[in-house]
Amino acid sequence: MLPPLTVPSLQRKLQTSGAQGLLDESSGHHEMMKQIVCVAAVMLWVVTVVAAGWFFVKGWTAKGSDGRTEILLAPAERDQILAEMRQLLKAVDGVIRGLAETKPDLKQMEETARAGRMHMAEDVQPAIMVKLPLPFKQMGMSIHKDMDALADAIAQNEAPQQILKRLSSMTARCTACHDM
Repeated sequence: MLPPLTVPSLQRKLQTSGAQGLLDESSGHHEMMKQIVCVAAVMLWVVTVVAAGWFFVKGWTAKGSDGRTEILLAPAERDQILAEMRQLLKAVDGVIRGLAETKPDLKQMEETARAGRMHMAEDVQPAIMVKLPLPFKQMGMSIHKDMDALADAIAQNEAPQQILKRLSSMTARCTACHDM
């Protein structure tokens, strides 16, 4: 029975048989393959990061028939985003209706404004957030933060005119986003 060949014993046999050139060529080839695999892995990582960044900024969009940006969402995702927008619109409507009263119910107005607060945005699934373009995400988050600030302003009995200015600033962003 022959003894098992280990790498050092194989190297000795190759050296004594005059096959040193083959051994050197083989290990050089192995090193080159390692370098190629490493470069390919780094390039793949870079492409992945760039693609992820591109989709984070651009989202999944297409040019709509009316020239605006269409966000490509599954029906259930679209329903969730539209429900969130309707909730924000109801909050704005509730605050405006409260301001129209002779004696506004500040507690009710505050609760209505808090319905659109930042907490509401936390429920959006990450898969949906990836599909939304960056300007949409930025405007949406700013509206939710402003709803928190609006609720705080109402709780602190801010003047109705100032509350209307806050609402005007928010609805201007809504219309700007819907015009994109």
